[in-house]
Amino acid sequence: MKFITVRDFRTSSANIWKSLPKEQEMVITNNGKPIALLTPLSDRNLEETLSAIRRAKAINAVKTIQQESIKNETDKMTLDEINNEVKMSRQFIDRQFIAMQRREK
Repeated sequence: MKFITVRDFRTSSANIWKSLPKEQEMVITNNGKPIALLTPLSDRNLEETLSAIRRAKAINAVKTIQQESIKNETDKMTLDEINNEVKMSRQFIDRQFIAMQRREK
């Protein structure tokens, strides 16, 4: 996989586009950190590629949530405890909304 800086992308974009089909994937970096992924697309594979990327992002998000839950020890909560947390959060949001409406009057 080829890595390209934002600066190189700006100054050599024509060459990058030409080499993309051969490279298949290129990572654009800013200050050494990856910020974007370039991959060739066509009308035939656009929806399939987007679906695969979205699925991978969703799986990664769930994995991150699970790891955070283990770290905070909330993975041991019972269903009743979860439902109570949801109920309390909704009540808090409702109170905030009511307070905001009162301030607008």
